[in-house]
Amino acid sequence: MSDRLLVATRKGLFDLRRHGAGDWRIAATAFLGDPVTALLAPGGEAPWFVALDHGHFGVKLHRSADRGQQWEECAVPAYPPRPDDRPEEVDPVRGEPIPWALKRIWALAAAADDLWCGTLPGGLFRSGDGGDSWELNRPLWELPERRRWMGGGADWPGIHSILIDPRDPRRVTVAVSVGGVWHSDDGGADWHPRCAGLWAAYMPPEQKHDPVAQDLHRVVACPAAPDTLWAQHHNGIFHSGDGGRQWREIERAGPSTFGFAVAVHPDDPQTAWFVPATKDEKRYAPDGRVVVTRTRDGGASFDVLTDGLPQQHAYDLVYRHALDVDGRGQRLAFGSTTGSLWLSEDQGDRWQQISAQLPPIYALLFAGD
Repeated sequence: MSDRLLVATRKGLFDLRRHGAGDWRIAATAFLGDPVTALLAPGGEAPWFVALDHGHFGVKLHRSADRGQQWEECAVPAYPPRPDDRPEEVDPVRGEPIPWALKRIWALAAAADDLWCGTLPGGLFRSGDGGDSWELNRPLWELPERRRWMGGGADWPGIHSILIDPRDPRRVTVAVSVGGVWHSDDGGADWHPRCAGLWAAYMPPEQKHDPVAQDLHRVVACPAAPDTLWAQHHNGIFHSGDGGRQWREIERAGPSTFGFAVAVHPDDPQTAWFVPATKDEKRYAPDGRVVVTRTRDGGASFDVLTDGLPQQHAYDLVYRHALDVDGRGQRLAFGSTTGSLWLSEDQGDRWQQISAQLPPIYALLFAGD
């Protein structure tokens, strides 16, 4: 099991180490005062990456070759200039032109010699040289359907989930808020929607199955069974056993099927965890109780896990990248927008609060698994 946890917050990166049973401590910090929006920390000799959002001063990407001891700035994805003869594209929700400029790095993924980066406003980038340069995936960017993607929780449409099939790195799936699920079998040369079975309650009846209207909050795949996908959708929880060709809605899962985060067991595709929230503009723990829901049978039933979690006057919200399970499927961690961080050593049966005073937590992961 990984003894190291990286926590990305509104005010920097926190590196926690395990010193014994139940004893997790902050061992190091980096980028204090800066919002950290995305993390990538694979095992082996592969470099680690963190993305920063400096607001007015732009987006930065940093790389470490020594597992976080030192960081160096590297290239960030850059959108090409919009052609002079290309009309402006207007976000259907905001009614404002969608910029051809990097606004946020929202997802990072690695496979073989390639790095992938998902951004706002909806661009997918690829690097074949370890982050020294990036290229926009033009086939996805030029999809006619992309012009109907729209901002949801973020100001602009964004790619937040990138799944690379461990059996074949040419098979790539991305999820968009708001824009559906898209899949490529040829390394990004061609893209096709994979949204059958998804539906959007917030759309008019005749448009609720429109692939572009699907607001996926997070999509994950089981590493041992990559065709098994779990999705937290704005409309609830969905499951697919065929790589997203067909989705099945999970209608009951504890206090709420609404939320942002989802994690799947690395070896058991039928086991997944979620952190429920109250829907739409409310955005807090249902009934003021922080719980984690877990299924071990593919969504047929759910446990509501509460041991060690606050059960009254708790209004935490957990963002889409702020829940993770380690490489053995035993340790879990999640963090909230109120700066609380919890960890479980036994698949969620019991939780301990590691901190109650971190900055708002944007993302976390067990490092080097």
